[in-house]
Parts: sequence; structure tokens; C-alpha cells
Amino acid sequence: MQGGSSGIGYGLKYQARCISDVKADTDHTSFITGTLSLREENEVHLIRLSSGGTELICEGLFSHPNEIWDLASCPFDQRIFSTVFSTGESYGAAIWQIPELYGQLNSPQLERIASLDAHVGKINCVLWWPSGRHDKLISIDDENLFLWALDCSKKAAQVQSKQSSGMLHYLSGGAWDPHDINAVATTCESSVQFWDLRTMKKTNAIEHAHIHNANYDMKKNHILVTAEDESGIHIWDTRKPKSPIQELPGHTHWTWAVTCNPEYDGLILSAGTDSTVNLWMAPTSVEDEAITESIAESPAQQADPLLNSYSDYEDSVYGLAWSSREPWIFASLSYDGRVVVESIKPFLSRK
Repeated sequence: MQGGSSGIGYGLKYQARCISDVKADTDHTSFITGTLSLREENEVHLIRLSSGGTELICEGLFSHPNEIWDLASCPFDQRIFSTVFSTGESYGAAIWQIPELYGQLNSPQLERIASLDAHVGKINCVLWWPSGRHDKLISIDDENLFLWALDCSKKAAQVQSKQSSGMLHYLSGGAWDPHDINAVATTCESSVQFWDLRTMKKTNAIEHAHIHNANYDMKKNHILVTAEDESGIHIWDTRKPKSPIQELPGHTHWTWAVTCNPEYDGLILSAGTDSTVNLWMAPTSVEDEAITESIAESPAQQADPLLNSYSDYEDSVYGLAWSSREPWIFASLSYDGRVVVESIKPFLSRK
């Protein structure tokens, strides 16, 4: 099904490419996003969906010193978030706190809690464990995986361990397993690598995969979804990494981002450089390989997994975020700084 956007829009002042659900805000459906301007003062926007669900309200607007390449909200404290930023010549990463009375201040300033300053080259992302309170953070640069111990009260972050990916791999990002606090997946130009954080050793790998983005299924263990350059979207059982258990066609250009719904089984969002967001229904059964095989043998018998295609964008879409509080709502962010919030409730009734 093809369709334009019927969603609620919000415009940033500059270009942008990252948005995050504020999972710890249990009272509101809210998102946080940041801009990507090399010459202008960058901004972090805290956005809340109105109680009637009809408009997006700017809850907080904060200046940020550099262009923001990655942003993630802390899952257990709604005022804390991380950014990866660039001056144009070098990269940095930091943990920030929004001031408690930000709504009553004329020009509220973000407080830098900690700097993740052990990196040398390009930093790609900072990962929070998605399933609850945890005092560890992961940061990933082109060559290394860092595990940090974070103490917000002491405003300090210390490297707990570090591991190189090896000379043959340049890391591009990663995902922390919500079902296993000691397991993380890293992506690079030719594979997905699985790590045990207790030993900082690789445990397995998906080879020959040109992946932009990866996301674990929050509801089902061992399920990883990947967005790949030319081959669309692959769904993997991480215990059987030789071949995906399901394939989705993806986008007409690069499939850049993919994210699994936090509540509804099989609901996946993808976004790409074709200025489109796709909503998929692809339930998995990791226990029964015969189901996957029978579907592969009789494609005419299966329903179209594409539920809807949102195509009312004027630029590439790099940012996607489901709402944890209202999992039938998602936010997308296109490179021109346009945030759109959509409801998928009409499609849930068809399941």
C-alpha cells in the first residue's frame, strides 16, 4: 500500500539525521532530536506530542556546541541523553543532562555530565542498554568497541574495557541485545560481529553483509533485523548466522535505518535514501524452520509484508523511533530537519 503522510509535522531549523524516543518519560509521548549544521549553533529539541495527539510541542530547546551525528536518550532518566558530535575536523561524544527547571528558564543550558574522551578517530554511536537501569555504556568508533562505567551522580565515565575490531573491519555502528546485558552486535562494511562484553571477545558473525543499521527485536530473543545496502531488510536468528530466516525487499535506494516495534510482534519500520518510510509486518518463528521454508517455497500464498509506505518526504530519511509509551506511534526525521509523527492504529486492526 502506498500513501503520503497523514502525520503531524515539526520543523527543525537546520538539517538533522538522528531522533530518539524518550523512553523514561512515562507521562508523555516525547522524542529528542538534534541538528547537523557545520557553521551554525546546533540545537537539541525536546518534542512532546500533545494530549489530544494533534500537535507536536517544543518542550525544550537547547544549544549544542557541534553538529550532532548520533543521539540517544537514557532509558531510565528522561533528562539524560548522549550525543556523538563533530567539529568538522574531529569527533567527540558526551553525556548531557537537561536542567530540572528548563521550562522556567529563559535560556536553559545543557549540563555535560561526562565526556567519552578515550576515542581517537571517528566515533559512530553511543549505546544504552535498552531494557532498564544499567551503569554501563558502549561507544563505538571506526576501529574499537569501548565499555564505560557511568556514574551520573559523580559526573564521571571511566573506560572499563576496550577491544579492537581487527585490521580487516571498520565499524559503523551497533545494537545492544535487550535480552542479554552481556551481548552486543557491531556492524561494519562486510559483516555483523557479535561480542561477549564479559570477555570482550567475538562470539559469532554474520558474514558478507553490507549493513547500514541493525536492531534487536525487543519481544523475541535471538532476533536481529538488519538494513542492508542493496538487498533490503534481513531478519536473522543470531544462533544461525549463515542465512537470514526472512527477507524483505527494502527500498528503491539504500535502506538506511530499521527498527522493531517494542510491543507488537513482527512490526518493523525502515527508512532510506529514497525519501520513504516503510511499515512491515514480518512475524517470525525461530522455533520452526519448516514455517520459513514453506513460505520461501510458496511466495504466492503469503500476504504482502508491506503494510504501508509513507512517501511524503522531500529528503532522505535517516532517523526512526517508535514510542515506548504508545507503541502504535512512531517518529521519523528526514535530512531537511522535518520530524513527522504517525499513528499505525489503522493497520493494527487488520492484523
